[in-house]
Amino acid sequence: MLTHYIGGEPVGAGKTFPVHDPVTGAVISQVHEADPEVVDRAVRAAREAARDWAAMPVGERAGWMRRLAAGIEARFDDLVTAEIADTGKPLDQTRTLDIPRGIANFRAFAEIAAQRPDDAFHLSSVLSYTVRRPLGVVAVIVPWNLPFLLMTWKLAPALVAGNTVVVKPSEHTPGSAAVFAEICADAGLPPGVVNIIFGYGSAGQLLVEHPWVDAVTFTGSTRTGTAIMRTVAERVKPVSFELGGKNAGLVFEDCDLDRAIDGTVKSVFTNGGQVCLCTERLYVERPIFEEFCARLASRAQEIEPQPMISQEHREKVLSYYSLARSEGAKVLTGGGVPTFGDPRDTGYFVEPTVVTGLSEWSRFNREEIFGPVCHVAPFDSEAEAIDLANGSEYGLAATLWTTSLDRAHRVAQRLEAGLVWVNTWYLRDLRTPFGGVKLSGIGREGGIQSLDFYSEPTTITIKLEHPDV
Repeated sequence: MLTHYIGGEPVGAGKTFPVHDPVTGAVISQVHEADPEVVDRAVRAAREAARDWAAMPVGERAGWMRRLAAGIEARFDDLVTAEIADTGKPLDQTRTLDIPRGIANFRAFAEIAAQRPDDAFHLSSVLSYTVRRPLGVVAVIVPWNLPFLLMTWKLAPALVAGNTVVVKPSEHTPGSAAVFAEICADAGLPPGVVNIIFGYGSAGQLLVEHPWVDAVTFTGSTRTGTAIMRTVAERVKPVSFELGGKNAGLVFEDCDLDRAIDGTVKSVFTNGGQVCLCTERLYVERPIFEEFCARLASRAQEIEPQPMISQEHREKVLSYYSLARSEGAKVLTGGGVPTFGDPRDTGYFVEPTVVTGLSEWSRFNREEIFGPVCHVAPFDSEAEAIDLANGSEYGLAATLWTTSLDRAHRVAQRLEAGLVWVNTWYLRDLRTPFGGVKLSGIGREGGIQSLDFYSEPTTITIKLEHPDV
């Protein structure tokens, strides 16, 4: 039984709901669901802790971040187990990416915050300088696809900047957040600095509309993000949103084709396509189009299928497979449900899928699917490729495959996306800004940009009087 973590203590309040193993569909845990009283209690605990935590010198808060990183290392195997149970991810991915990135997030933001200078401006007899103060209580709403990685990505800068937090993980993936609550308690983190509540979207709604929540950071669907924005508009709360994507990949004739195929397989099918940065629209220069499609489809057939997070999401992805056929797509591979002959047959799997032949205006090419699938289309010129890539309402990430240095710089700077990868994918420096444009989000996090969001500047101006000498 997983319980809320409020004011430094486990709180077993509210009715319970089940969590299912995506691999088999079996129930693996029961979780307490936050009701209005629980949400209010968590926000009040965060508010009560906010003054002392904000008053703590940044160097001391950075020290707490390092303690939490050490706590994650000590509970590494427990976090791996919890993450795999909830998501069905491969062991290798969880051990080499998800949990290590959580450790790196706390350590990186500890260093960035501790070394950050303030601004000062001296003009004649006037000195102006800025100090930054935390926002207060931050609602942290975390998605199910990278639950621990994205929770720590938000928590580390929010905390080191002096905020207290209330975290609401996805109802599908509460396990690693529950382990992290134990890490906070074992580290002796002051009560109320981190609070974790569980529940469905209704709990998240209660959290973001609470009058004592001062800011919201959210990763998830564009639909939910717009609903949150409407909710917080009345109180003009700051928001940071990383939302949906319909990411494009451009493959030019002069690319290293082997490298482009390898990279595209990763960018389309990693985690069953359930990564906001995955590629769903591929545009390939016409002379290599047929070979690229054949090789990509062949590689897709070799991939070990990964489960969708839930039965509901599996049905959504399968509905897009059906939509592709109804819109006239040519299915190069996949498009159905794999059969294993073991307990996985009751899990939430779909086949890795590659399609082609659809209009850019088809629903399949306009709407985010969030599964192991892509559409491939040819292009004839650089200008056309850029127009195709930019012809989406989304703008989170893009990939570009070429051996021309000039083209790489030229095209990358014209793509309407928050991140552009050249001859690689999913390579991140934690110091760089992260976020999308258009329907893919608002604001940037990462490095100094995170600290800028989670705090706000106050300008202090002093008139310097010079006594006669």
